[in-house]
Amino acid sequence: MPADVPPPSSPRNSLLPEDLRKQLADFQRTLWRIKITEAILAGVFGLIFSFLIVFAIERQLELSSLVRLLILIAGTSLSAIFAPYWVRRWVYGHRREEQLARLIAKKFPRLGDRLLGIVELQGQDETRESLSPELRAAAMIHVANQAAQRDMTQALPRSRHKKLALAVTFGFAAIVLGFTIAPKAGENAFKRWLMPLSDTEHYTYTQFDVGRMPNPKIVALGEDFDFEAPLKKESDRKPTEARARWGQGEWMTAPLDEDGTYRFQFTKQEAQGVITVEAGDAQHQIRVEPQVRPESNGFKGLVTLPAYLELPPREVSIRTGSLTTVEGSSVVLEGTFSRELAAARAQLRPEKIEEEELPGDAPLDAGSPEDLDSPAAGEAEAEKDGIPLVDIPPPRDLDLKIAGNTITTAAIELGRFHAKVPVTWTDVNGLAGSTSFTVQLKTAPDMPPSCYTQGIDRLVLLPEGQTLEFQIHAEDDFGLKEIGLSWTGEFTVPTEGEPAQGSQVFKKGNPSSAQLSETIIFSPEAYGISPQRIFLSAYTLDYRPGSERVYSEPVTIYLMTKEEEAQVIQQKFDEVIGELEEAVRREIENLDNNERLDREKSAEELQDQDSRDRLAESEGKESENKEKMEDTAEKMADIFKQAAQNGEIDPKTMKKMADALQEMKEMAEADLPEVEKKLQDAQETNSTPEKTEQDLKDAIQKQKELVEKMKETIQKANQAKENFEASTFINRLKKAASDQSAIAASLVETFLNKGPEDFLPSGSAPGTDDSDPAHERVLGEVSGRQSTLTNDVRWIIEDLERFFARTQKPIHKELVDEMADSLVGEKLEELGEKITQNHIHSSTRLSKKWSDQLKAWAQKLEGEKDDGGGGDGGGGGSSQEEKDFEFMLKVMRMVQAEQNIRGRTRSLEQLRRSLNLPTE
Repeated sequence: MPADVPPPSSPRNSLLPEDLRKQLADFQRTLWRIKITEAILAGVFGLIFSFLIVFAIERQLELSSLVRLLILIAGTSLSAIFAPYWVRRWVYGHRREEQLARLIAKKFPRLGDRLLGIVELQGQDETRESLSPELRAAAMIHVANQAAQRDMTQALPRSRHKKLALAVTFGFAAIVLGFTIAPKAGENAFKRWLMPLSDTEHYTYTQFDVGRMPNPKIVALGEDFDFEAPLKKESDRKPTEARARWGQGEWMTAPLDEDGTYRFQFTKQEAQGVITVEAGDAQHQIRVEPQVRPESNGFKGLVTLPAYLELPPREVSIRTGSLTTVEGSSVVLEGTFSRELAAARAQLRPEKIEEEELPGDAPLDAGSPEDLDSPAAGEAEAEKDGIPLVDIPPPRDLDLKIAGNTITTAAIELGRFHAKVPVTWTDVNGLAGSTSFTVQLKTAPDMPPSCYTQGIDRLVLLPEGQTLEFQIHAEDDFGLKEIGLSWTGEFTVPTEGEPAQGSQVFKKGNPSSAQLSETIIFSPEAYGISPQRIFLSAYTLDYRPGSERVYSEPVTIYLMTKEEEAQVIQQKFDEVIGELEEAVRREIENLDNNERLDREKSAEELQDQDSRDRLAESEGKESENKEKMEDTAEKMADIFKQAAQNGEIDPKTMKKMADALQEMKEMAEADLPEVEKKLQDAQETNSTPEKTEQDLKDAIQKQKELVEKMKETIQKANQAKENFEASTFINRLKKAASDQSAIAASLVETFLNKGPEDFLPSGSAPGTDDSDPAHERVLGEVSGRQSTLTNDVRWIIEDLERFFARTQKPIHKELVDEMADSLVGEKLEELGEKITQNHIHSSTRLSKKWSDQLKAWAQKLEGEKDDGGGGDGGGGGSSQEEKDFEFMLKVMRMVQAEQNIRGRTRSLEQLRRSLNLPTE
């Protein structure tokens, strides 16, 4: 069968001739190969081209990450979008024969239509359609023969794969060339192209070291500031000059420094802005934010005091920049600031303490050497205070701990020196403080405490048996251990026994007791102190190592016997009488002025201005006299109270004192105010001349009565004074007799009761080889007591002579004559010489003789007084008024005795508590 003859018909579909089918398959493969190649080359070219765009543009300026992302998306879209589309169109879109026939028809329309026809014929079913198989086969063969005569490749669509290949080749060559010329730029561009959203830094030939250029840059508000643009060390190009500008302002230039930095200076700014800096192909922008400089909010110190003070650490606010603490302390400084800090510095700068800063007066118990500059003095003082003596350390930086906006220094050990601690700081934005803050650390020695008394005079006359109540106070910068009293006695007259001496703690403190106070009830009798002069001081003690007691100013207490108290009362009474006499003189003078005015002026003239001025002056004097009389009456009341407590003054004398006191009160409260009122009425402008004249006369009459009353009061006071003095002579003679008897007892006890080997033989001179030092000391003491007694007796005689000259009472004249005839002064003086010469037996005998004689003279005066000689001359028995007064005196003395007992009881109770004091 010929080849061009179609196969016989069959019920199955006929296939295209094999040659045609092969021709179409070759056409299809060629089409697919070309179009797939085009898709691949287009995708590669898109990537290459997008990279070349980034590479080329970024040699001139920096692309943002968004632009680079868009370029990458555009470049990859040819591979990700166009290639699949292209493959789908030309590969998947030309899989079947009819699709190929239609493509061929675009180049060869007739052939393509015939090919499309036979392709359709092969799909027809001969059983259902009246189709001749022979005709169909003949048609297929005919079309296959026509197709065989054609070059099917001419029907392929226009091909761009060669151009794309060429473009890819050139693009790749450009990339290779770029990497060859600028490998760093190429590598940088590749990274920034491949990863547009990464933080890969844009490469320029000139490279700023942006790591050293904070962005934003914080500058001080309203201040000029410097801007530095450093280049990287590995920068390929380093232009000799760069330019920069604030916002859209003018450009300023700056040369490249030796350290590879451009430095610009901008004027003060108060609003945010942007600085643009350019050098070569590099450009960089910095955002600038002006801010207030960080400020110090204050410092405080945690002070750890020396261990001996036993006090916990204390926190001290350093408001004024200065902190003073005791030597030997350690201080931790803590400062807070307005912003978080990045860095800070504190330096310790010790300073020597100047001499004028040292305490001017050393405490009494300090025991400091005179030469304070000597090494021995410094060592002694340092050792006494418990402070180690160290040299002033050199300046040094302190270790700091920074936590947020707070800095804390290491502990600063302070010895005997001052120190300055300047502190500087920089916040996290790089802003330094506008000024540094300097903390002044000053040290001071632990000064002794102070101690003082309150509620007691510096000189106290205290009758025997009475108590004193006062307060003691002590203060210290730190703690006090205790407060108490200390006393030392001294006899003022010859007395047996030893002077008083002792001390007593009244209150315990603790390391935090900066103040201690206590009310003291001091009863000499409770402490076994006999009458003498006592030097009483409060004291305190602190915690300083080796410290001694610090005492208050001493109070001198004269603990008086009844006889000594009576003499004091007498002296005070004399002063009151003197004031009364002065009051009489003033009142008489004022009376004379008023009488002179009454005689010189008529009733009408008393109302003129001159008369009123004289009356006002007289009224003022009367008011002044009234005030002085009130003061005198108060003194008299105190004297009367003290005399009533004494118990040695007879009731008649006390009655006269009471009468004088009552009259003084009446004059101060009634008589003088009445005269003052009359003189005031005489000055009334609304009064008639007759009324004014009458008021003046009434005032004069009242003044005359007052003067008489004052004179009577003075007379009564003088009578009481005479009786007082008389009773005082009795007491003084009794005391002299008692002292002389005590001297005799001392001689007997000290010498006559000892064996022959224990004392110097009588009549032997002291100071010889046979003398004993203890024996001589006792002789000297007894001789001194005898000399004092001799002087006392002579004073008694002199006072008696003056008293007789004033009173002219026979008993006093008789006593003065007896004492003068006895030569008592000379005899007692001779007795003192015998004692000095160690004539013990004769001295003892004479001492007893003169003691008896002194007692006899005292009894003689006392007997006369009991017989009425010391009274007011009235003789007779006592009236009911005097009996009532005596009863009142007894009651007063009983009350005082009860008060004395209560005072001693309270003092003893306080003493009992103080013997087992707990710590406060």
